[in-house]
Amino acid sequence: MNELVLPRPDDWHLHLRDGPVLRDAVAATAAVFGRALVMPNLKPPITTTEAARAYHDRIRLVAPPGFTPYPALYLTDATTPAEVRRAKASGVVLAAKLYPAGATTHSDAGVTDVRRLAPVFAAMEEVDLVLCLHGEVVDPDVDVFDREAVFLERTGSWLVETFPRLRLVLEHVTTAQGVGFVYSGHDRVAATITPQHLLLDRNDLFVGGLQPHHYCLPVLKRRLHREALLEAAISGSPRFFLGTDSAPHPRHAKESACGCAGCFTAPHALALYAEAFDQAGALARLPDFASGFGADFYGLPRATTQVRLVRRTTSVPQAYPFGSDEVVPLRAGGTVAWQVAPA
Repeated sequence: MNELVLPRPDDWHLHLRDGPVLRDAVAATAAVFGRALVMPNLKPPITTTEAARAYHDRIRLVAPPGFTPYPALYLTDATTPAEVRRAKASGVVLAAKLYPAGATTHSDAGVTDVRRLAPVFAAMEEVDLVLCLHGEVVDPDVDVFDREAVFLERTGSWLVETFPRLRLVLEHVTTAQGVGFVYSGHDRVAATITPQHLLLDRNDLFVGGLQPHHYCLPVLKRRLHREALLEAAISGSPRFFLGTDSAPHPRHAKESACGCAGCFTAPHALALYAEAFDQAGALARLPDFASGFGADFYGLPRATTQVRLVRRTTSVPQAYPFGSDEVVPLRAGGTVAWQVAPA
């Protein structure tokens, strides 16, 4: 198969930042994707419905026609059930994001004790607001490569058992244990999968020297985990769908003594997913994964417009504009095997 036409895809896990870089970040995604669940870990974070509406409006101001953002609500120890109900009623917020405090970029205002938010989760269950999880513990005694598995043992299972009607997404799933968690739960448990976790494993952090632009959180895992993710992605299960976790950081912030976590994949994300599915002999299953299952889970209609992927070797630039700086994409200076063309 050298060509694939699919409904315009959606990105169910995206970072757009804010301020002078917002226009460039939006353009990179909106060139291909029609909708996006936008992460709320800004400075300051999007902790209220009012802030989510304002962020939505700022994105729309710089977005091309046809692109719809859905900012998520950032959960904190102070989030209330009333705020959850306001968020659901807004029509702008589809989900709330749980960051364990200190787990990743701009998560210092996150949740310190998940179980203390039980009234918030009950309200989310009541009004059917999706809970998106950054599923890692921050316990310094837990190996960084085990943080997802331990989080699911300690917290994920409690959430599923205590709130059986709560729709829950394990964001950027990275382990075989995470895949098993999704399959062992009810049909309201799902996961997003990133292109880097389908194509790379932890060896790729070090081949040819330390690779800062491959560093993301959750960190890349062993090959056996990558293989489990690929099997889940191509399985045809509606519980797994596209979420790039594309996270732009200026070059100087990535290439520093304490580099930021995040891979910038937005400009070539669909081509990267196509590579992974094609290598597995499952390209025909990409449309549901990229354009169908996520919309179904979030209760939105599937896109009626289309994009076309053609098998064509395409160069990836060394960098893209990012406000007054630049951002380095995954596979910078290399190539991807597919290209998005007019439908």
